[in-house]
Amino acid sequence: MIVKVCGMRDGDNIREVEQLSIDWMGFIFYPKSSRYVSEVPAYLPTKCKRIGVFVDASTDEIIKKIHDFSLDAIQLHGNESPEQISHLLSLTSHLSIIKAFNIATAEDLKSTASYTGLADYFLFDTKGQSVGGNGEKFDWSVLDSYEGETPFLLSGGIGPDDAARVSSFHHPKCAGIDLNSKFESAPALKDVTTLSRFLNEINK
Repeated sequence: MIVKVCGMRDGDNIREVEQLSIDWMGFIFYPKSSRYVSEVPAYLPTKCKRIGVFVDASTDEIIKKIHDFSLDAIQLHGNESPEQISHLLSLTSHLSIIKAFNIATAEDLKSTASYTGLADYFLFDTKGQSVGGNGEKFDWSVLDSYEGETPFLLSGGIGPDDAARVSSFHHPKCAGIDLNSKFESAPALKDVTTLSRFLNEINK
């Protein structure tokens, strides 16, 4: 199972979370987010993949962040078109693409079809007032209706008390989980002890 910890910013905190042997670490480049990363942190991870999270950013901005942060993948969390993703792929063929979708009902899953074959992964988040980081869960049983070929990550309000729920969720295309706000002591500052305990529980 891929474990992605998103919304990182503080160099010391990045170093501590990296030691938990997570797979991916997310950096949010959306200025309206309380976890917005405005400059390169004092430390960047070397043992896990670096994921840049964007919301309707221009291609030029995305390319700049890819170089500034040596990103391994980009997560597109807005209304990015299949055409923009195709263009990005032509410029950054070595990068993985994660396309996020806000989900409330099975009907919302239909929008994934246009991105099949373009994104390496989908990320299913909770449909809420904010673009991600709402800290709210959606009904995972909705994903029973997902019959696509693209693997996905579960996101949306997964917290310290959800280890059993995560362990009991099964879908042939579920590749991992995305953890963020429920493991914070402050925006962009993860509680390493709580996060470590959760990871130990799901890995039993």
